[in-house]
Amino acid sequence: MVSTFNTASISVETAWQMLLGIVAGNSDPNLKPGPDGIWTLAAEARSRLSAEAEQLLDLYLPLCRAPGTAWVMGQLGQSLDGRIATSSGESRYINDTAGITHLHRLRALVDAVIVGAGTAQADDPQLTVRAVPGSNPVRVVLDRSRCLPDSLGLFTDAAAPTVRVVHATGTEPTEQEGRVKELVLPMGNDQAGAEADLIAALQGLGLHRILVEGGGLTVSRFLEAGQLDRLHLIVAPVILGSGRPAFTLAPLDQLDDALRPDFRRFELGPDTLFDLSFD
Repeated sequence: MVSTFNTASISVETAWQMLLGIVAGNSDPNLKPGPDGIWTLAAEARSRLSAEAEQLLDLYLPLCRAPGTAWVMGQLGQSLDGRIATSSGESRYINDTAGITHLHRLRALVDAVIVGAGTAQADDPQLTVRAVPGSNPVRVVLDRSRCLPDSLGLFTDAAAPTVRVVHATGTEPTEQEGRVKELVLPMGNDQAGAEADLIAALQGLGLHRILVEGGGLTVSRFLEAGQLDRLHLIVAPVILGSGRPAFTLAPLDQLDDALRPDFRRFELGPDTLFDLSFD
């Protein structure tokens, strides 16, 4: 990739194109990966970043991985009291518009985005990149009992390649009209093994950088299975009082057993983003 830099200040738009270059395997020569896979920007170029561009790179550079690198992150948006939806299931939108833009940036930086059957049924999300420049990830819908209707927009809009994950039932996998394929996985009793098997199967399809977008139960399962390298938790300054919890994890008897990941904190409009590292 030819350097995008000259003597002028580096804008947030140029910084975003640099990030997209990393995930496309066409990185700017001023960017170098470290032994931990995290990219850094040359000091001379960093000195010319606009304030907005510096904030963008500080947040997203640690999330960028070169093609073929195994990497799984989750994301959730919640209220101050840890709810992702009301008791009736309403969740649009707990977080501010800056959080929506952030989610679209995450989608643009990965190969695939995963949602559970509950989220697919309740929200029928598009899971595409619309708020920022970038390519759509492959959409992965966890429908292990094959209970979701084929009429969902996820399965009919052909906006992006879509994989429907089902459990083996003795029938052959199908391909719906358009761009939906079925990925059949064996049925097992080991939940942790199930999430690991799914990640391995997706990597076998060339989908190495993965975003687990929701809902709360799905993110919780990947977290409890030890399959998340990173988790983004966006907290909005609102109290719901009741509703669907962000996390559903096994109960703890001792505080010493609680997860205490390394974290960074960012402002997203009125919301607070916690960037949690588990790797």
